Amino acid sequence: MLLKKNIKVGKVKLLLLTVFSFLLINNLLAETILKSETIAELSVLDKVSSKNTNIKIQVGEEFSFQNLSIKVLKCYNSKFDDDPEVTAFMQVKDISMNNNDKVFVFNDWTFASSPSIRPFDHPVYDVWLKKCYS
Repeated sequence: MLLKKNIKVGKVKLLLLTVFSFLLINNLLAETILKSETIAELSVLDKVSSKNTNIKIQVGEEFSFQNLSIKVLKCYNSKFDDDPEVTAFMQVKDISMNNNDKVFVFNDWTFASSPSIRPFDHPVYDVWLKKCYS
């Protein structure tokens, strides 16, 4: 009879240890996965009129500005507070262009601190990423 009680206690301890281990590993993995922000703030410069416009775009939604159609698919802030880096994956189409061979004017990652790494080349507009937030 004593043997059966010890087996039940051992099973309970094993179950508690398994649940605790699962929760601990899940918590550690959740902190390492980057979470995309929900709003991206961009600055658009019209080179012809020299007018600078700040726009806020919901991540995943398409935004029309003049002849451009801008869509931000991902937007991340770095975890480091001393030198934060803001990155976003953007797709920009020029609606006025009738060239179907080239769909996107820009389709790449952009960095707020170094926009020249992946330059946005357009004859009329410049687009810069400023920040991301929820």
